[in-house]
Amino acid sequence: MTVAAIAAFLPSCSISYKLNGTAIDYSIYKTIEVSQFPIRAALVYPPLQQTFENELMDYITRNTRLQVIDTGNSDLSLEGEITGYSLSPQAVTENAYASRTRLTIQVRVKYTDHRSEGKDIDQTFSAYRDFDASEILTDVQDQLCQEISKELVELIFNSTLGDW
Repeated sequence: MTVAAIAAFLPSCSISYKLNGTAIDYSIYKTIEVSQFPIRAALVYPPLQQTFENELMDYITRNTRLQVIDTGNSDLSLEGEITGYSLSPQAVTENAYASRTRLTIQVRVKYTDHRSEGKDIDQTFSAYRDFDASEILTDVQDQLCQEISKELVELIFNSTLGDW
């Protein structure tokens, strides 16, 4: 390939990336409505709803320029429910006792793009943390819920606003 051919080819190439991980066109999208995420799981830990909602709102605020509105005619909307909160034994020892316990949280999310068809998502996200079975759940529950909520919010953000 000659230098002229390379020079002619290069202007047509462009590399773009976004440092915040979003794929939002702010000339089109200005507002987002984030609804409450009630707990609909068989096992309920009441502080989880507030923990998850706060993490979601904080993440959107930190990583986008979207204005969060309560109700009305938003460009985007996020709604859903916490559908799972469960404990399961892990790493069973030779005497048939679990040495680890897994806390799993599931969140169903409905993401609606009111400006563009075909970008809506209705999906369930799940994340978990294991803890030593000798620990009492009430002692580690707040920390585990915070960690799991952060992971769930990142998964949700990447699948919706991040457009991964």
